[in-house]
Amino acid sequence: MADTEDAPTRKLQVANARPEDSGRGLAHLPRAMMTDLGIQQGDVVEIIGKRTTPARAVFPYQEDEGLELLRIDGLQRANAGVGSGDFVEVRKAESRPATRVVFAPARRDLRLEGSGDALKRTFLGRPLCQGDTISTVGQQRVADMPPNVLQHLRAPAYALQEIRLLVVSATPRGIVHIDPDTEIELRNEFEEARELRRADVTYDDIGGMAATIDQLREMVELPLRYPELFQRLGVDPPKGVLLHGPPGTGKTRLARAVANESDAQFFLINGPEIMGSAYGESEKRLRDVFEEAAKNAPSIVFIDEIDSIAPKRGQVSGEAEKRLVAQLLTLMDGLEARANIVIIAATNRPEAIDEALRRPGRFDREIIVGVPDERGRREILGIHTRGMPIEERVDLDELARTTFGFVGADIAALAREAAIEAVRRIMPRLNLGEKTIPPEVLDTLAVTREDFVEALKRVQPSAMREVMVQKPNVKWEDVGGLDDAQMRLKEGVELPMRDPDAFRRLGIRPAKGFLLYGPPGTGKTLLAKAVAREAEANFIATKSSDLLSKWYGESEQQIARLFARARQVAPCVIFIDELDSLVPARGAGMGEPQVTERVVNTILAEMDGLEELQSVVVIGATNRPNLIDPALMRPGRLDELIYVGVPDAPGRERILKIQTQKMPLADDVDLAAVAARTERFTGADLEDVTRRAGLAALRERPPASQVTMAHFEAALADSRATVTAEMEREYAQIVSKMKQDAVALNPIGFIGPGMLRARSQTSED
Repeated sequence: MADTEDAPTRKLQVANARPEDSGRGLAHLPRAMMTDLGIQQGDVVEIIGKRTTPARAVFPYQEDEGLELLRIDGLQRANAGVGSGDFVEVRKAESRPATRVVFAPARRDLRLEGSGDALKRTFLGRPLCQGDTISTVGQQRVADMPPNVLQHLRAPAYALQEIRLLVVSATPRGIVHIDPDTEIELRNEFEEARELRRADVTYDDIGGMAATIDQLREMVELPLRYPELFQRLGVDPPKGVLLHGPPGTGKTRLARAVANESDAQFFLINGPEIMGSAYGESEKRLRDVFEEAAKNAPSIVFIDEIDSIAPKRGQVSGEAEKRLVAQLLTLMDGLEARANIVIIAATNRPEAIDEALRRPGRFDREIIVGVPDERGRREILGIHTRGMPIEERVDLDELARTTFGFVGADIAALAREAAIEAVRRIMPRLNLGEKTIPPEVLDTLAVTREDFVEALKRVQPSAMREVMVQKPNVKWEDVGGLDDAQMRLKEGVELPMRDPDAFRRLGIRPAKGFLLYGPPGTGKTLLAKAVAREAEANFIATKSSDLLSKWYGESEQQIARLFARARQVAPCVIFIDELDSLVPARGAGMGEPQVTERVVNTILAEMDGLEELQSVVVIGATNRPNLIDPALMRPGRLDELIYVGVPDAPGRERILKIQTQKMPLADDVDLAAVAARTERFTGADLEDVTRRAGLAALRERPPASQVTMAHFEAALADSRATVTAEMEREYAQIVSKMKQDAVALNPIGFIGPGMLRARSQTSED
């Protein structure tokens, strides 16, 4: 390192690298600077912060062209003792072949056994120096290795799983790289490193939270690292941040990453653990934590599950809980005399926290840690498969698209289940009597696409386990005879969810709700399932019986909970079958308001509240649209009223083809002729015809292998259309009068006794 001290240096601002580059020891540098300093891609550079650490220089990301930025991962930031936003000096360096390198686990809870041969293969050509924390990256391919070391590499395409190791010592001193002649020693247990920042969790280990991290950094890192900024501005620095969101979204992990990146002491308070049995014991434990944090400032006090120790005082009967809340309020207000302490709290029940905590001066900002979108899920999948040998056929982009509603914990479980599937495959090759697994078995171990497909069957979104949710398996190809309804649903549901930018570009909002109405059996539920699948959205199916309760207020809570879940796992389709029984016209009853009237009010409020939400669509289905409250059927609530009628002859033929796909038909079967003879038959009626034809074949000859036209003739003789000509005329009247006459027939809030019956009679006429 001494021979490079005279090399020219440049000052650059540090920024985060992409998650896929984490652990690879790369430094993305500006092209102009590389030219000025004579640095080629793949050369070793020296990053000088509080410590010095090496990296291999590569070109900048496309979006960074022309910017004076140094992008390095969290481990390199920890090795250099800097954080994102700090300035470091960079210069060209030379690395020498290492004669001996000693590694040890970088975590206390990790114990390693084995030789260093696998490490030599993984770190071949990697520049490092004593005191660095480095990571084995599982998806490191042969092509990613520097060209000057490729000739020495005789290894499979996959390295080890991701393990973080501390470079205890390296000989000779300075910047070295591992070559085939390097002696590698791996120590079993963790060794404390002096003056080295913790790197167990960094921003690289958190995916899908770029905006949240930015908010948290300005609220936490700035007060801890640069308190003079707030003194110069004459304002108090932020005292606390409340993180809230569904379980498993990474609130605790985010707090630990912020503590590591800001180089602050981290004090954890688990809500239930602070409670003591003796009088005043809980308050003393809380005071002790805050006093210890003050002694070790700058520090972060993280309170997990704060709702358990700071509930609303008006809703708890115990005096101990009230005293504990009061003690916490006092400690947070008393922070004015203490510098460089920030409180971070996490909960998934922010509404249960005492109101006095949720004000500026205590928790200055509340940050929602929500369910990740597709891009966030892709980042999280990249993090959890970073240490996993995966086959090339595994498409993480495809997995990100199909795991809608998954939070970080769900994706971690998915990766774990896929790995277990891979282990299950090699179990017959393992000898359980041996202590170690043969290297040749480990080298062939890889996770395949089929492993992830099997894992998806066992892992479902944790935020959706309390409601009936399913991933529909109905495609547009499985729906026949409903072309107009399909087109309107594609435009209204599928397009906004797949391409929201198109609507923003034209300055219009997507539809919030759809009402599918028509005779029974025409395929309304099937349409809702198909649109949910094609839009790649979660599908919550519910019935009025699931939402209505005899207890006062319980029905409204059920509906509020349903919409809250849908918001959390967006994109989501809420499908309410038999909508007329849940939201009948208000004012039709006598005396006290009925349960359904309160339900109507709640649904109206929830649907109006959907305006600022993204990717939540309500689809209702009914065969009696004239009984639904007209306030629900206005633009802004149920925007589109879609009539799902009986199919025409080509539509019936298409339905018959779909329903006979798995049926062995004889050559004389003419589905067009069957379709021509089934006028006014719905999709359910045609399914019944197909089923009866199959039964007729079995009745004639039990081992029958084909269904003939004669069997269809027998089925047609036993079948009938459920939709009569009178019903068709009635629905034709409803279709023509639905929009213009809905309000006129039923003024909102002014329906007297008997008027509902009169309206029903009018529609029958």
